Amino acid sequence: MAQPTRKRELGRGERVLPGVWRLRLPLPWPGVPHCNAWAVAAGDGVVLFDTGMHEPGSLAHLERAMGQVNLALEHVRLVVCTHAHSDHYGQAADIVDATGCELWMHPDHAHMTARAADPEQALARRLEVARQSGVPEEPLRRYAETAAKGGTGISRVIEPDRDLVPGVEVRTDLGSWSVHETPGHAPSHVSLFEAERRVLISGDHLLGRVSLYYDAGYSPDPVGEFLSSLDTVAALDARLCLAGHGRTFTDVQAHIDANRALVAERLGNVARVLAEHGPISAYDAVGWAYGEPITALNANWWLSETLCYLRHLEVTGRARREGAEPERWATV
Repeated sequence: MAQPTRKRELGRGERVLPGVWRLRLPLPWPGVPHCNAWAVAAGDGVVLFDTGMHEPGSLAHLERAMGQVNLALEHVRLVVCTHAHSDHYGQAADIVDATGCELWMHPDHAHMTARAADPEQALARRLEVARQSGVPEEPLRRYAETAAKGGTGISRVIEPDRDLVPGVEVRTDLGSWSVHETPGHAPSHVSLFEAERRVLISGDHLLGRVSLYYDAGYSPDPVGEFLSSLDTVAALDARLCLAGHGRTFTDVQAHIDANRALVAERLGNVARVLAEHGPISAYDAVGWAYGEPITALNANWWLSETLCYLRHLEVTGRARREGAEPERWATV
């Protein structure tokens, strides 16, 4: 009997504060059914924080969500991307084309824009890293076939009109939003803070449901960067968080603490695996570290995360790598 498929969501809009609207946009990923864009009133229009992912019909979902809160695409005066992942930047070019507005984003965006500009080279590099990490050839072949047929989730690579870096302010009717670099999840990641109301637009740095992901291979130590970014956000003392996925939440410090605890747990698991089973490939370490078998759904996510933990252990002098292909890791 065929397994029932999850019904795809439709774009939905709702007001969360006077002058602030959540635009919930569908995603095609198992376990991550939607992302949020945030529209904030600004004069005779809105600033749109994040865009949703590009795929067939995706712009119609954004327009549907905006229509439910009496907004339209023509009201967008500025697009601000918290980071250059496809579900936050993917429709930027289409929105800019339709409205003539500017795009502001952090300049360290090559982790996605270079990948989207040359998908074949990006896939070849991903396969090279996977082989180096010990992924067997048969699942790697299946992954390559699937990935080659898929799109990038980005309508067109577009450079930002202004670099979104500390010192830049995004002005809205709610107040001015300051820019805070929060890399770790992605090198290009920033969070934006409105100090008077203590509202944080967190992108994927903090989510309603604690969930970790790091863009591996584009910065020296994504895990260390993520932990440092938690310090950055904690210092802001936000009382309301508008996250990139899920609902708003007010217990911001509790979410920061929960992220720290989960990182410590995962790091501890990987360090234990090296001590008990090393030297071991990153691929073989995944199953031991997570206590669950590797599947087609979790392999890519968990391997990327495990590579980042291994790198952090290496940077902090607790692990070393041996050999070339597959590369093996051991305790120091």
